Amino acid sequence: MTKFADLHIHTHYSDSTSSPQEVVEESLRSGLSCIAITDHDTLEGIMPAQEAAQAYDLEIIPGVELSADADGSDLHILGYYMDLQSGPLLAMLKQAQTTRVCRIQEMISKLKPLGVDDIELNEVRALTQSDSVGRLHLATILKEKGFVSNLREAFDKYLGEDSPAYVPKHKISPVEAIRLIRQSGGIAVLAHPMVTNKDELIPHLAEAGLQGLEIYYPNYPEVTRSYYQGLADKYHLIVTGGSDAHGKGKTNTFIGKVKLPYECVEKMKQLK
Repeated sequence: MTKFADLHIHTHYSDSTSSPQEVVEESLRSGLSCIAITDHDTLEGIMPAQEAAQAYDLEIIPGVELSADADGSDLHILGYYMDLQSGPLLAMLKQAQTTRVCRIQEMISKLKPLGVDDIELNEVRALTQSDSVGRLHLATILKEKGFVSNLREAFDKYLGEDSPAYVPKHKISPVEAIRLIRQSGGIAVLAHPMVTNKDELIPHLAEAGLQGLEIYYPNYPEVTRSYYQGLADKYHLIVTGGSDAHGKGKTNTFIGKVKLPYECVEKMKQLK
């Protein structure tokens, strides 16, 4: 029987509305044999997902998604199969979560002069099961309290990069992200290169230890996948893919929207 995987899924330990248990249930309904939990800056959703999947024939790959900065451009590096108990990545993630909380507090402070003066940090933090809190959580509170009519308006009016309450996120370099993942026993993959559109960096990142490209991604045509397959072949990188599902936090995708041939997982395992 043909097996399929979705290697880019978030839980409510970062910015999804879905619990690990709900992720497992939806993955099974979608006919998947393997998924990866890739929350932003936290590994806390992995073990609950693995526990929820124990009674089923569903493989859970430990993953993470790190934000990196490359000359002002936002790049995301996915890590797979890292050591969950030790390694330099763990210390970095702890610091990243502390920085995330401070960033949200700064944004709340910047909202007050704009007439948004009844939002507290604790109610924003309550929307996630870890300290991997972000702008989507704050946008959700803005919508719930009637300051905006939808999440898009929250970013356009208050939280977007050119908006008055925006606070830049502290990011490491993509080379540092790759190094941390590799030194923690993991496999480093460039997430959704067709979104970040910084293809000129791929040769440099490959030299720095990048091992894969995420070429299967929602809502992009076959010609795009073929183009990135060519880049992966050229720089001797494996290919991965996933739905980037965030529960109700992203309406244009869902678990299983991208179904990756399981052979890609097997090639990934050869790098462990």
